[in-house]
Amino acid sequence: MAARSLHHLLLLLFLAGFLSLSLSPAAALRFDLQSGHTKCISDDIKVGAMAVGKYHVVAPEGGGSTSSSSSSSSSAQPLLPESHRVSLRVTSPYGNSLHYSENVQSGNFAFTASEAGDYLACFWAPDHRPTATVGFEFDWRSGVSARDWTNVAKKGQVDMMEVELKKLEDTINSIHEEMFYLRAREEEMQELNRRTNSRMAWLGFFSLAICLSVAGLQLWHLKNFFERKKLL
Repeated sequence: MAARSLHHLLLLLFLAGFLSLSLSPAAALRFDLQSGHTKCISDDIKVGAMAVGKYHVVAPEGGGSTSSSSSSSSSAQPLLPESHRVSLRVTSPYGNSLHYSENVQSGNFAFTASEAGDYLACFWAPDHRPTATVGFEFDWRSGVSARDWTNVAKKGQVDMMEVELKKLEDTINSIHEEMFYLRAREEEMQELNRRTNSRMAWLGFFSLAICLSVAGLQLWHLKNFFERKKLL
């Protein structure tokens, strides 16, 4: 019995470790957007999960940088043409607007999901002649991967082992919540299947009743026709 419990514990730890690696922060995605066009990205987020996003326009090839002799800044900022701006709107599965920015070079957003489903982030670039290609990077994370564990470790002054254990704990909690979420979705699908099967059964009985009624009317009509013709 103890060996079985140990086996289950090791299996759970392995699964949690694998998922923690899969949920680890990934590099930002790079996109190219034609001026006057729109590109949308969706992410399936469950209720109560935190989501954060960062985006910025990438300087075109050969772009210069701003410099000022009177400024003592340590790094020069890229000088972007006026055509290299993007607008962003983030909407919930039911169409509620969660974030909106217009004609910006960079920005960020954060929210806690109050609805379960596909959240949509749509970027579009202003119409420009001649047509310009605007490159931008977008980093969107949700759930466990949305938490900055490095800052947690610095603020809490804990060692890396405790941080990894905290990651593992939150990953296991996320798996647990995801299992309950999938179980609830499965129950909804089963209820939908039962209702659909019931409706199809009633439709089949109704169709059979109509066919029998039409056949009876045809026999009655043929009988009357033959009696009038004195064939019966």
